[in-house]
Amino acid sequence: MNDPQHTSNFWLGNTLLGLSLFMLIFMGSLWESLGIWAMVLWMGLAAGGIYLVMKDKGPSSNLPD
Repeated sequence: MNDPQHTSNFWLGNTLLGLSLFMLIFMGSLWESLGIWAMVLWMGLAAGGIYLVMKDKGPSSNLPD
């Protein structure tokens, strides 16, 4: 039961997902100032966050295969 803790990729991914959520809340005003680039930036943040979170496999399972 000596499973490693989450890596920095996991926490960085969660930070990016948090930023994308914050950005989604203010998407209306960002859309007025940035136009389509607001959506492109939001998709990039969300995709990068999901990639980093999924890259960290987390603790191993104790169940047999």
